Amino acid sequence: MKATVFIVDDHSLVRQGLGLIINQEEDLEVGGGAGDEAEALAAMMKQQPDVAVIDLSLKGGSGLDLIKAIRERGWTFPILVLSMHDEALYAERALRAGANGYIMKEQADEAVLDGLRTVLKGELFVSREVQSRMLQQYIGGQKELSGVETLSDRELQVFELIGQGLSTQQIADRLELSVKTIEAHRVRIKKKLNTDTASQLMQQAVLWVDEHR
Repeated sequence: MKATVFIVDDHSLVRQGLGLIINQEEDLEVGGGAGDEAEALAAMMKQQPDVAVIDLSLKGGSGLDLIKAIRERGWTFPILVLSMHDEALYAERALRAGANGYIMKEQADEAVLDGLRTVLKGELFVSREVQSRMLQQYIGGQKELSGVETLSDRELQVFELIGQGLSTQQIADRLELSVKTIEAHRVRIKKKLNTDTASQLMQQAVLWVDEHR
């Protein structure tokens, strides 16, 4: 029996490309795919995949939110994150949300099959750098966070959208939250990043997004 893989990515070409790689294997096959959180949850409820590959950037939402929603529903199938986002900032967030592995998209062709087989065995799949950092934290205690690392998952999401040039209203629409909630997030972000004005926050967010593209 082949293990069924569900792919969540907002680019259909990425889903198709991964599908071609996976479907060539004797032990794996793609069982479905989706481009956003709502579509993914509805399809997963019907299909019950053996493993899921999830991108962190989705239409109108976040892969982190999707992972949390999956775990809140009690679904225990392993999740492998495949993302363009820097693992130094996002890998541990994804693991805390309930993922079992993390791969940078630039490494996808080489690592995705190994990653799928590893998480299907119940093991963790992350880079050596992430493993080393997690081990150091375990041995030496939780490191002191600074800057963007101090932001919560939602605050980081808002910060990134600010850096992409979206207004408060646009961010609220994208995340399906109220303008008041986004404004509250902005206040907390400014406090954590020691920025005094909206223009300073915008400048810092734009620079951060440019660095992490």
